[in-house]
Amino acid sequence: MQWYHVVSLVLGNAALIIPLFLWNRGEANTDRREIISLMHGIQEEIKDFHGRLCALEEKYHQIRK
Repeated sequence: MQWYHVVSLVLGNAALIIPLFLWNRGEANTDRREIISLMHGIQEEIKDFHGRLCALEEKYHQIRK
């Protein structure tokens, strides 16, 4: 095999692999952003639930007095 065969094989493979690598990286970043967004939403829901639970406990203790 001549050197230009090797070079053409390497360049051909790189032309296929590099775009796939970049696309995969972009998809991973999108997934990461979605997961972080979901985690923030869950945290807000937990805070809201805790606030409602504290209000119910306060009402319960006022009624029992």
